[in-house]
Amino acid sequence: MGPEDLEKVLRMLPPGEERREILVGLDTPDDAAVFMLDGDTALVHTLDFFTPIVDDPYLFGQIAAANALSDIYAMGGTPLSAMNIVCFPCSLGMDILASILAGGLSKISEAGAALLGGHTVDDEEPKFGLAVTGRVHPDRIMTSLGAEPGDVLVLTKPLGTGILATALKGDFLTEAEMAEAIAGMARLNSTASRAAVLAGAHACTDVTGFGLAGHLSNMLPDHGPGCEIHFSRLPVYEHVREMAGMGMVPAGAYKNRDFLMSRVEVAPEIDDVERDLIFDPQTSGGLLVALPPHGMEVFRQQMGGEDGWRQIGRLVEDTSPLIQVLP
Repeated sequence: MGPEDLEKVLRMLPPGEERREILVGLDTPDDAAVFMLDGDTALVHTLDFFTPIVDDPYLFGQIAAANALSDIYAMGGTPLSAMNIVCFPCSLGMDILASILAGGLSKISEAGAALLGGHTVDDEEPKFGLAVTGRVHPDRIMTSLGAEPGDVLVLTKPLGTGILATALKGDFLTEAEMAEAIAGMARLNSTASRAAVLAGAHACTDVTGFGLAGHLSNMLPDHGPGCEIHFSRLPVYEHVREMAGMGMVPAGAYKNRDFLMSRVEVAPEIDDVERDLIFDPQTSGGLLVALPPHGMEVFRQQMGGEDGWRQIGRLVEDTSPLIQVLP
């Protein structure tokens, strides 16, 4: 669902319940909720599932699980347990479903969490994901809000998975040709999360369906701060620019762009194909982190050998529109 439709639905709902134990709930644009148990422990809850983004069922399971687990990492949490969410046409064969679930379990195990069960529905189109519970100290929660002027912006995975998936569905690209992106989508955001926490991040979110611009917008209240990002610094997966130039841009990118037009200004030197990249809906994308400048060295050390991450911009005191995309 696009951001505009989701916003309309949420406006129809009554305000969320106010309880002191709800540390992160319906009043912030985060993808997970946090419920305090005591002064030392809070639970992080999230749920995410989607249709296949690749043809290989095992890889699909891995990517879907990594995508759901990412919401826990974006809050600074550690995954504890997961439950499968499965919609599946039984006519496809149980061996395919078993492969999907095995792929998901491999990532749950890698995260150190336990699979506790799940729920299945016979459906016309496969869908898979997880409901995940994690743990975080109440004083060390990261949310999408809290960025300050002067912070640097870091993105921990390349962009372009929506464009590549569209090209794959149209047979303009093979899974072998997008192996780099598949590996990136299946990679957990655990290292990036730990790095952000230890570096004293002021704000953090993962980049998924609303694209880089949409999730960046969620970090910026209407009253500011604003931000400047440099297009030349954005990490991009192999073949993305080529496929975007061929028109392999998903409809979700245009929904994101239309919704965000009043908040984003793109420099005229950036052409339309490049512009689409900042609105491209991502699957299991990286973390978008706002760090104080003095935290960058710690962040760099903690990321170790992980590649694909970049410092892409900075928070500024004031700008109109709030997001400025520079060459």
